[in-house]
Amino acid sequence: MIINHPLLGPRDANEFVHLGDESLIDRPDGMADDAANKFHNYMYLRDNPAGKYRELWYHDAGDRSWLVVTRDTLTHEIFDVELARDVARARGRSK
Repeated sequence: MIINHPLLGPRDANEFVHLGDESLIDRPDGMADDAANKFHNYMYLRDNPAGKYRELWYHDAGDRSWLVVTRDTLTHEIFDVELARDVARARGRSK
């Protein structure tokens, strides 16, 4: 599978580590009253969808960037690749 990195161009998927659902960008507030429950859900509860899905990928063997890859989990067709920092900033989370 080839991932078209927004900065580096086409790269083999073997250069990346797959983390999971892109919603992991939204880390829970550790100071909230229900932080333990929210972190449990954040760390351990995952969907396993079939079809179009947005995922976090880490470019481990390259520039060490985080990407949000939109792909079909059945066919592995990639529809879109974005820098995770741009996705986070668009949500108002500039980290």
